[in-house]
Amino acid sequence: MQDKATDGTEVTAAGIARLAGVGRAAVSNWRRRHADFPKPVGGTETSPSFSLADVEAWLRAQGKLAEVPPRERVWQQLAGHPEGPVTALVHTGCGLLLIHDRPTLWLDASAGSDERLAAMLPAALDQVLDARFGPASERTVTTPIGPRLLPSVPLLRGAAELAAGPGARKAYEFLLGRHLDANPRQYTLTPGPLAELMAGLAGPARTVLDPACGTGTLLRAVAATPRSGQELYGQDDDPALTALTALRLALSTDATVRIAAGDSLRADALPALRADAALCHPPFNERNWGHDELAYDPRWEYGFPARTESELAWVQHALARVRDGGTVVVLMPPAAASRRSGRRVRADLLRRGALRAVIALPVGAAPPYNLPLHLWVLRRPEKAPAQPEVLLADAGQFAGEGRGGPDWRSVRDAVLEAWGDFDRTGRLDDRPGLARCLPVIELLDDDVDLAPARHLPPPTAAGDTGRLTDVRERLGETLRLTARLTPAPAAPATGRAAPRRPLTTVGELARGGALTLRTGTHGGHARVPVLTDHDVLTGTGPTGTLPESDEEPVLTQPGDVVVPVLGGGTVARVVDDATAGAALGRNLVLLRPDPAALDPWFLAGFLRGTANHRQASSYASTATRLDVRRLQLPRLPLDAQRGYGDRFRALDEFERALRLAGRLGEQLVRGMYDGLTDGTVAPD
Repeated sequence: MQDKATDGTEVTAAGIARLAGVGRAAVSNWRRRHADFPKPVGGTETSPSFSLADVEAWLRAQGKLAEVPPRERVWQQLAGHPEGPVTALVHTGCGLLLIHDRPTLWLDASAGSDERLAAMLPAALDQVLDARFGPASERTVTTPIGPRLLPSVPLLRGAAELAAGPGARKAYEFLLGRHLDANPRQYTLTPGPLAELMAGLAGPARTVLDPACGTGTLLRAVAATPRSGQELYGQDDDPALTALTALRLALSTDATVRIAAGDSLRADALPALRADAALCHPPFNERNWGHDELAYDPRWEYGFPARTESELAWVQHALARVRDGGTVVVLMPPAAASRRSGRRVRADLLRRGALRAVIALPVGAAPPYNLPLHLWVLRRPEKAPAQPEVLLADAGQFAGEGRGGPDWRSVRDAVLEAWGDFDRTGRLDDRPGLARCLPVIELLDDDVDLAPARHLPPPTAAGDTGRLTDVRERLGETLRLTARLTPAPAAPATGRAAPRRPLTTVGELARGGALTLRTGTHGGHARVPVLTDHDVLTGTGPTGTLPESDEEPVLTQPGDVVVPVLGGGTVARVVDDATAGAALGRNLVLLRPDPAALDPWFLAGFLRGTANHRQASSYASTATRLDVRRLQLPRLPLDAQRGYGDRFRALDEFERALRLAGRLGEQLVRGMYDGLTDGTVAPD
């Protein structure tokens, strides 16, 4: 790797905060209080940048950093690249693909100086890119020329070091994931579990198309079950993103990868393709999709979509690009199933047997997270069915609490089982509240409304009333428990004035070895539940997931204290046996006390003090951020800590009982309203 003294990588205040595991306010304080803090070397007066090597040396000298992990150093090099992070990601992806496919070429080129490596790389990359993406005239990943590569050489050497352990694929996934995470408004992402479900509905396929491929998540999900001679085709209107996606797919699969740049509706790059399957997460509610110039396009076999029905244009485009009998799975907004402007196209899709299923997903399945999106499963008709039927399913009952997302395992099992039975036999016995099979003729009315919830039989009455009885009994038990746990009347401290206790901070305790401080990661290679900041705030179990990367997730242990750093709430949670083993999510800090020095309940209790949070928080225009290192607690011997800890533990049990009573009360009230209105519960 390039010598630190000549490494010109710059880092912002936000990057310094990430390196040290603190808030940005702490970095501002260091700049004011320490005359030897590195001076800015670039940026602007309001957003300066600093030399990464100088910052690393200063943090280590101050005892605030043991060692910069290779992944953090490479990320800072990428984020601070003079041509921007997207160009840096393309160069890095090309280099990692060379390391993956032709390691001896990389070893030969990288053995000399930076100038030699930059001069040799174009020819080496041409060999790899031609083999994976076709000739230069047909691919979106262009070979960087030597002078352009020279600023990227330290980054490429760092990426090679990063890939030495987990491999080139995971190294690129980590870097791309960090970039996507840092620019959430720039990209519309398809969650991994949803992509796996869509791939399961499409079934095995040798040639697959995604006409709005974005970051390639749907194509990766299909390629997770490889087939001999598999070919992955995609198109996206963002040329820079198509290069990143092509590299991502080439690193994660041995399939042929062909990704084109351009608008699939206006400038279809694959007019002759007839794929086995097409999967698509199209842009929603697009008015400017080409309605005026595409009026006579041959793709509109089922009717010309209205200007407000861009999603139906994507559906027909995908159908036009699969072979007879080929399967299409499209993510749709729920309004597309019932808007009057689309009823003629929906009716023709039904009559001709092209639309096979409409599946309502739980709220929170994909952006926009406040809507229960739909999946449409279609098949290009080989011949008109004699008595066409359609499957309607609703997986809304598997919605998760808070921001943790749906119960994806239950969604996948229920949906794929219903679709599999229907696809094999063309029939499905009613599954109350979940799925039913309807003759198309019953849907061909004036509205052609395909919203599953309007056609499914309700859950059985006996099941509802039995469930309400169980909820009522649990609520009664919880209320009795709450009464027993109610704290005794507060007694004032003895004496005229409480003596002033010597205080210490979390930062001082961490430097002294009394506790270990860790921050949540942005990804991980382990498939474990993730404890999110919302889980900590609401007292629920781990509900999140981590994007795949080579980062080592921070796993919780019993006795850990977890603190959210955003939002301004006075919360600190002690990890118990039920939560232990979960990965620590974003915006959380984990404190692992030495049991010989600190009682975890004592630590968590004092961290929750309102005044304590106030003095350790910094405020921006829209958010409050907590600098955990500045939180204070008294210096007390372990025996005295345990006295406080017992009282704090009792308060925590009381708080948990109150939360459970609230949730059960809401379930009972909602169930009674639903039962009285749908006739499953009698009024007397």
